[in-house]
Amino acid sequence: MAVTDKKILTRLYIVAVFLLLFAVAVVVKLFSIQMVDGDKYRQLAEDRTERVFTITPNRGNLYSADGSLLATSVSRFNIRFDAVTVKDKDFKENIKPLCQSLSKLLGKPVSHYEQIFRKAKANKNRYALIARNLDYSDYIQVKKFPLFEKGPNRGGIVVEQNTVREHPLGKIAERSVGYERFDENGYATRVGLEGAFTEYLSGIKGSRLKQKISKNQWKPIGMDNIVEPKDGYDVYSTIDVNIQDIAHHALLAQLEKYKADHGCVIVMETKTGEIKAISNLGKTEGDKYYERLNYAIGESHEPGSTFKLMSMVVALEDKVIDTNTVIDTEKGLFKVYNKTVRDSKWGGYGKISAAKAFEVSSNTAFAKIIYNNYKDNPEKYVNRLMNMGLNRKLDLPIKGEGDPVIRYPGDKGWSGISLAWMSHGYEVSLTPLQTLTFYNAIANDGEMVKPRLLKEVKEWDKTIFKFDKKVINPSICSQETIGKVKEMLKNVVEKKYGTGHSLYSPNFSMAGKTGTAQKNYVAKDPDKLQYISSFAGYFPADNPKYSCIVVIHEPDRKVGIYGADVAGPVFKSVAQKIYATSPLVDEVDGLEISDPSLEKKYEQYYAEASKKYSKVPNVVGMSGMDAIAILENLGLKVRVTGYGSVKKQSAKGIDISAAGVIVLELS
Repeated sequence: MAVTDKKILTRLYIVAVFLLLFAVAVVVKLFSIQMVDGDKYRQLAEDRTERVFTITPNRGNLYSADGSLLATSVSRFNIRFDAVTVKDKDFKENIKPLCQSLSKLLGKPVSHYEQIFRKAKANKNRYALIARNLDYSDYIQVKKFPLFEKGPNRGGIVVEQNTVREHPLGKIAERSVGYERFDENGYATRVGLEGAFTEYLSGIKGSRLKQKISKNQWKPIGMDNIVEPKDGYDVYSTIDVNIQDIAHHALLAQLEKYKADHGCVIVMETKTGEIKAISNLGKTEGDKYYERLNYAIGESHEPGSTFKLMSMVVALEDKVIDTNTVIDTEKGLFKVYNKTVRDSKWGGYGKISAAKAFEVSSNTAFAKIIYNNYKDNPEKYVNRLMNMGLNRKLDLPIKGEGDPVIRYPGDKGWSGISLAWMSHGYEVSLTPLQTLTFYNAIANDGEMVKPRLLKEVKEWDKTIFKFDKKVINPSICSQETIGKVKEMLKNVVEKKYGTGHSLYSPNFSMAGKTGTAQKNYVAKDPDKLQYISSFAGYFPADNPKYSCIVVIHEPDRKVGIYGADVAGPVFKSVAQKIYATSPLVDEVDGLEISDPSLEKKYEQYYAEASKKYSKVPNVVGMSGMDAIAILENLGLKVRVTGYGSVKKQSAKGIDISAAGVIVLELS
């Protein structure tokens, strides 16, 4: 018995020792937590219950020059369903009317929504997606639907609010307006105006302390934010919505007609350098066109004959030729070493003046002008090009400007034939905007201004920053040379032999240069040979207000390749429509001079309009506008085809009460 008690007592001692050691360990650990790791664990506890949340500021609006919205931030809402919080009774009573309401608003079948809800209920899904990207008005309606109206706890509605960027113009200028996007690592991709001016648009982030409560929800602590967010500024660009719309649709129509790969058009205000329109369209797999890349700014390519303007300015400035200097085009062929420069016209142009060589765009004439006069000192030709800034980027705020290429003697790629090929736009490379900047300088009497996309930055109605024109070069050449090349650019369009004469209109004037450059010619594979068609110039010809360039890549060779045919009509359409929408009031004179024919037509209209009719009058021969006014004033419905005066009338001489729709054919 004593032995047994002794064993029990020993065991109790052992247990007691272990308990004592355990207690000591606990005391040591508590001391360590308090004195050594206390701050660490206190911070961990706070992180689990309190957290600083970032408050994203509202991004500023992006406007056109006239105040039309190009980009704005709007709220979008995702609706999800928490099936666990909803009681079975409420679910059964409301599921049918809820699904019917959703179907009526969003257009999908009732069965589609019913399947989502029942599956979520069976799987106890707390985050089932019901609708995505609802606007605010639809979101407000959904909140009032059966079941959802009971709120998040009884109705199971879960709302996610996101801010998205919308472009009211849609696909027009989509790439030029651009975007700012961040990937999962926080790396930003910035494109177009949105990317270029993000420093003004983005605002400053704020922060707020929140505390974790039940169901993984967070509520603000206190009444104030730690840091208040500051909304972004509003940015006013130079883009003119009307001109942008004109340029976009004119380019699109021509790309579709010629089945081209891609193209661009830029319209710039001559005096200020403000870009009024910039459109870039590329073909997709389905032969549709959209703003794939910013070709106008980013794509550097051999310009072809539009570069002849630069060569002509160099030659005139150095006085190696004058406009009346005669050049023998030698049946359209000029051999330099083992290469031959060819004219597009078979047999060449014979002996012609330098001015006419420019107007008919003779390759051989320009190769001879530049090669023969600079072969002993090629640096002189290249230096003049560089002094005019053709080798320098424009330093634009939009990312991705293409590099200009003007080789210097001794550079890699320079050879004995370089002068002859550079003379007419090969072995050089410029972006469309870089080429246009030079043409704009000619239109602007030699002053080269930097292309500009930004007018001002505002906070509400208060101007924060204002941006004026910036002069790159006050005079790229002499006024004598400017006057001569302006006349030649005008003759390209107005003279019957000019390469751009098909674009001539007696109603408005324009000046410019056609360009047709070969592309992929190095491959020496006829099937891979493509063309770049372009037209660069300005309008009106005598008092330029806008400059414009159109560049179209890889038109279908079976349809057409020449600059005047492919790119020229886009230029003409833009110029014509800008003329129509922007009448030059200050140029209208002679208003006091009467027009007898106009007065006669007005008297005829007044006489007809003053009559009282019981039958449909005969309006054949009247102007369409007058005829429509007379008939509609009699309460008749009129349908019109064509333009001009009334050639045919569907009904006349019958009782007005018996007449239906009157069809007028105008011509």
